[in-house]
Amino acid sequence: MQNLSITIIQSELRWRNPQENLQTFDNLFEQIASETDLVVLPEMFTTGFTMQPEGLSETMDGQAIGWMRSRARKLSAAIVGSFIVEENNRYLNRLVFMKPDGEMQYYDKKHLFRLAGEDEKYQPGDKKVIIHYKGWKILPLICYDLRFPVWSCNRIVEGQIEYDLMVLVANWPQVRNYAWKTLLTARAIENQAFVAGVNRIGIDENGKVYSGDSLVADPWGAHILIAPPSQTSVQSVVISMQELQKIRSNFPFHRDWDNFTINIS
Repeated sequence: MQNLSITIIQSELRWRNPQENLQTFDNLFEQIASETDLVVLPEMFTTGFTMQPEGLSETMDGQAIGWMRSRARKLSAAIVGSFIVEENNRYLNRLVFMKPDGEMQYYDKKHLFRLAGEDEKYQPGDKKVIIHYKGWKILPLICYDLRFPVWSCNRIVEGQIEYDLMVLVANWPQVRNYAWKTLLTARAIENQAFVAGVNRIGIDENGKVYSGDSLVADPWGAHILIAPPSQTSVQSVVISMQELQKIRSNFPFHRDWDNFTINIS
């Protein structure tokens, strides 16, 4: 049963400046202390959370994809983060999971943050995605998705628990950081899964302050990695499949999970 080493990178994002942000992450990659399996970047890691996607969007063979593919190969690790994609004349907040061999999967943000007008600029996703990587089943989510537990609810699918690890990338403001930490913890407990939430720091051009508070929680909700608030941080933690299976075996709460389906409207 393979363990998984997760590296979270909590960083300030330069507003609407993809080139500078990519250079920042290149520099931060040099601080990864040992071999890792998965590197997690914040939401919209090339631009910050902008509602002006014009001129910043990319295609699926653009700069961000090329950068992720080359860096994943160099690190021998998967890289995950979201950025702005234009497809069929619509903008998407798309999370890409890039594997070291160049294979990739993606998830489009389902719940768009209407308080910022995201629903007016971007097209919502309509598919829940499970990624298989190194023996782990991973659920990718983006920021506001965290507030909707039905969307992230673990299930029994064909006799198996649907996912083992939730990875959530975010631009979540400091003013609501209590909700951020509480909801990440709750998602781990209720789903008997590890949860990794990676957030940005700094101040954006709209005056929003971000404290990061990135963390990894185990299936009990214990925080096994906590990034220092409002500081750039490159930290790694190893999560154990054996520990996860032991918890699920000794406390088989999943046997009493509700059976349900989600209708996308």
